[in-house]
Amino acid sequence: MVSPIALPRLMRIGAGASGLLPEVLGQLGLSRPFVVTDPFLRDSGRLDELVARLSAAGIRAGVFADTVPDPTVDSVEAVLEALKESEHDCVVGFGGGSPMDTAKAVAVLARHGGPMRRYKAPHLQDEAGLPIVAIPTTAGTGSEATRFTIVTDAATDEKMLCIGLAYLPVAALVDYELTLSKPKRLTADTGIDALTHAIEAYVSKKANPFSDGLALEAMRAIAPNLRRVWTDPGDRGAREAMMLGATQAGIAFSNSSVALVHGMSRPIGAHFHVAHGLSNAMLLPAITAFSAPAATGRYAACARAMGVARDGEGDQGAVARLVTELERLNDDLDVPGPREYGLDAGRWAALIPTMAAQALASGSPGNNPLVPNTEEIEALYRRVWEA
Repeated sequence: MVSPIALPRLMRIGAGASGLLPEVLGQLGLSRPFVVTDPFLRDSGRLDELVARLSAAGIRAGVFADTVPDPTVDSVEAVLEALKESEHDCVVGFGGGSPMDTAKAVAVLARHGGPMRRYKAPHLQDEAGLPIVAIPTTAGTGSEATRFTIVTDAATDEKMLCIGLAYLPVAALVDYELTLSKPKRLTADTGIDALTHAIEAYVSKKANPFSDGLALEAMRAIAPNLRRVWTDPGDRGAREAMMLGATQAGIAFSNSSVALVHGMSRPIGAHFHVAHGLSNAMLLPAITAFSAPAATGRYAACARAMGVARDGEGDQGAVARLVTELERLNDDLDVPGPREYGLDAGRWAALIPTMAAQALASGSPGNNPLVPNTEEIEALYRRVWEA
């Protein structure tokens, strides 16, 4: 079997990598960037530093710094209108998952037009839009190396998964120093998001030898360091390992796939506005327990890569340790369940059929080792609430 592998053309990884943006643009023959970021990076001075480096290199950048969490069709359109005010030859996504998703969507719409719903999976958008350069500031989404973006249709409360090579950045500048100021909640949620990417990439039905190696390496980097960065946000070694692991996990799932956790997570985010990493964390232990009987050896390998099971231990025991570790990780990082988070019980129950249908429609559950039917997904939503 031939595995279709796609990667950014250029990657710069390490402390200070973000400062190489002018050089990388020059290598790619680009000179009129449009930077897409968020209010936090603008107000923290990080955006000014980035723009100053470009200016010193004689590059004048356009900027949009008002992206919103969980970008919507309307918010993407606002960014697109700002981009059209001047001539730009590329889009720079600077930030976490939301600025990155926004930048990717805008890069496609700028060249091919809308509406955004036209690009929803199963549509495959391989024809390139504007080139995308990604500078992540959270160790979680892996979006700097993936061929996906997600945009919410506010009219239907649906997170639309958009797939294709057009969303794959041509360059990624992975600078762990940008994560040193991340707050604890964001550190935990994005870290578990990255761990989920690695696990799902490895157990997915679309896994392949290339994605397997990166997924296991990502687990080895993330598992021993996530509690460290939660406890000590200034732990540079742990921050560096988390950033590298998140990128490795992003490459892994972009060249494999995500599965049931992500399929069920997106509707929670769309209907209840729970951060993506947090909703993944809420789901991960229960869905791992549900899925493991169909891929015991694979989940056992995850447990060994994470260091929670010994090499000589049997697969069943290793899987049990994995589920326990995921539950303990949520406890140690103060991850709330949906009820503890304060979601409305009646609304959760009423929306379960809709969320289950949307999860299945996304296609991600079809990649799961154990492919659930609608009733099983509904039961999982109820189980996660009760937990």
